[in-house]
Amino acid sequence: MNNFFSKIEQHYKQNLPFVIYSKPNTANLIGILQQNNALHKVSNYSEKGFVFASFDEKQLILIPENESEIITAEKENTSFKSIEIDDLSFDPEAKFQYEYLVAQGINAIKNEEFKKVVLSRSEEVSLTEFEFIETFQHLVQLYPATFCYCFFHPKIGLWMGATPEKLLKANGNVFETMALAGTQKDNLQTEIVWQQKEKDEQQFVTDFIVKRLREFTASVVVSEPYSLKAGSIWHIKTDISGVLKDNSTLEEVIDTLHPTPAVCGLPKKKAKAFIIENENYDRTFYSGFLGELNSSLAGNNASSDLFVNLRCMQIQENKAILYMGCGITKESIPEKEWEESVNKSMTMKRVLRIEKRE
Repeated sequence: MNNFFSKIEQHYKQNLPFVIYSKPNTANLIGILQQNNALHKVSNYSEKGFVFASFDEKQLILIPENESEIITAEKENTSFKSIEIDDLSFDPEAKFQYEYLVAQGINAIKNEEFKKVVLSRSEEVSLTEFEFIETFQHLVQLYPATFCYCFFHPKIGLWMGATPEKLLKANGNVFETMALAGTQKDNLQTEIVWQQKEKDEQQFVTDFIVKRLREFTASVVVSEPYSLKAGSIWHIKTDISGVLKDNSTLEEVIDTLHPTPAVCGLPKKKAKAFIIENENYDRTFYSGFLGELNSSLAGNNASSDLFVNLRCMQIQENKAILYMGCGITKESIPEKEWEESVNKSMTMKRVLRIEKRE
């Protein structure tokens, strides 16, 4: 084990907060090691450090730069073999409950309560001899085009993930975000073909983000939609960038974007109320956001680089709790949405079921 991970392991043994992460398509690992066990929170987004926020934004946890040691390392190629997973084995009761939830969502859309809602579920996986460093290394190796992280705080717990979705990148008054929707499994097809349901869902997300940003921006540029592969799943992605007005704050922009239609729905308030009333579990940090807040890691300019917490799991003693959700529109079919949620669960299951090659 190299010095970077030895330091992380020592820190974890001392029960001290830390985060290690790797940005999409980069060669570096970054570690922020808090030197005490205090629970810091974001109050107005002027703080510097790493933020870990819950879906409902009631928990805005901060690992502050000024109370942490920051370490970096280059990624190393570690050889792992993924164990093939039978993705057809599942709990029939979980399938029934999720399909019933999706059917409720479709009925609400047909009754014109909202246009789209993102409905999620959790799943427990038993763990034996779990090693968080080895799992994180495998995460980084398997999903280099995503934001990979491992976050620990003794008062919050241990979370890991590999998310393809950026919430916001802001450097001064220049910003970047994205609209991400639509899902299909990678079957080594030569051409990715999207159905109208996925195209409509993507357009909902793009239109919402652009419309909401206009009040805070001097200009907005929107790309054409294109296909993006994240692990074994394809999405439709649209890049959105621009310049913020001089009087716009980071807090205003984050409040406007989060939760995005890709994790909540449209209109946002009505979809969120439906989620809280019907999902029957607390998402906590799943579909919240995380990343660098006003960080000095980028150089002279303090910049923020935030991601939506998708394809993630919470580690508890001898189990992992996995989270996955699907965008529901009036064209959705409950059984198809169940299958999509199973495909999404594979992102973390592949990481958990590995063998290290000697």
